[in-house]
Amino acid sequence: MRRRLRLPRDASLTLLLGAALGLLLYAQHDSTALTARTSAPQARGRAATWRITPGSRAFQVRDTDAAPPAYEGDTPAPPTPTGPFDFDSYLRAKDQRRFPLLINQPHKCRAEGAPGGRPPDLLIAVKSVAADFERRQAVRQTWGSEGSVRGALVRRVFLLGMPRGTEGTGTQMHWHALLRAESQAFADILLWAFDDTFFNLTLKEIHFLSWASAFCPDVRFVFKGDADVFVHVGNLLEFLATRDPQQDLLAGDVIVQARPIRARASKYYIPEAVYGLAAYPAYAGGGGFVLSGATLRRLAGACAQVELFPIDDVFLGMCLQRLRLTPEPHPAFRTFGIPPPSAAPHLRTFDPCFYRELVVVHGLSAADIWLMWQLLQGPSGPACAHPQPLASGPFQWGDS
Repeated sequence: MRRRLRLPRDASLTLLLGAALGLLLYAQHDSTALTARTSAPQARGRAATWRITPGSRAFQVRDTDAAPPAYEGDTPAPPTPTGPFDFDSYLRAKDQRRFPLLINQPHKCRAEGAPGGRPPDLLIAVKSVAADFERRQAVRQTWGSEGSVRGALVRRVFLLGMPRGTEGTGTQMHWHALLRAESQAFADILLWAFDDTFFNLTLKEIHFLSWASAFCPDVRFVFKGDADVFVHVGNLLEFLATRDPQQDLLAGDVIVQARPIRARASKYYIPEAVYGLAAYPAYAGGGGFVLSGATLRRLAGACAQVELFPIDDVFLGMCLQRLRLTPEPHPAFRTFGIPPPSAAPHLRTFDPCFYRELVVVHGLSAADIWLMWQLLQGPSGPACAHPQPLASGPFQWGDS
């Protein structure tokens, strides 16, 4: 009788322990998943969280009661699938840093035929992929148009590699023929023979720096960014009007004290064997930044001496660190888009009254780029509560 009385008690205890173990495992799994989801890098290397300070974006220890900020979910996916990154192959091939230039634009920056016979005041370099013709067209027809803009001579190039997995196939020949035809039509395609993947953006960086130093040695300023950004070129040129192209400058959305991501689930995962320090050097978000001709030439030399790193904007920060240059933060470069104010979370931020005061906004579709351009370039301009004053002298931020 006693044995039968103990059995239910033993069974209850077993069930209770099993339930507790299940809850523990579930909580551990949920915590791991949450860490993998929220440990993505700020601009490809973020710390626990950040806050905007005057002129820079600093990374602070997150309040345990605060909701974790999103990053990967708010950022457009890279144009080519990344998949699990093979670090073994990367480490074996990381010293291969010279690839043939398949399509060139050797006359892009030559002064012959330009107004006054001068080199470009601004060269726009846009990272793109072969299949993204729609975005290239949107850029060509809006903010990336060539010619004279407010008296400045503007030129444009798109930076591409070969679509992944097409080596030695008819598909590769097909893409090459299409891009060559596009180059003949628009004279703005630069195509290299490396795979166009997310982690090869560093190769795109060093090859462009080398190309620009060779074919645009006298360019005054260079804007380099993604194909999914909107750029207010007028504001950019007014910002540059007071800067000396012979002095060092690299300005953008500067990220400081970003920590390498150690969570394998993140596409920005960097093992300690690849980068063992606790934080990255300061760098400008790769969505869009501007640099002077002098800095471009110095960076080309410095990046040739820095070991390749699979995150392109962090790599550029390493090159700046080698030169002992600090990137200049500028609040009008919004490489994380325009978040709604906390006091008005439902505010519609896709509004020309926001965009007319900025230089770069990241994360737009081709249709959005075209629409915002039309809204800003209309004959009467946007109807805003505080009209923008007429330009009289150098552009001053906060005039509105």
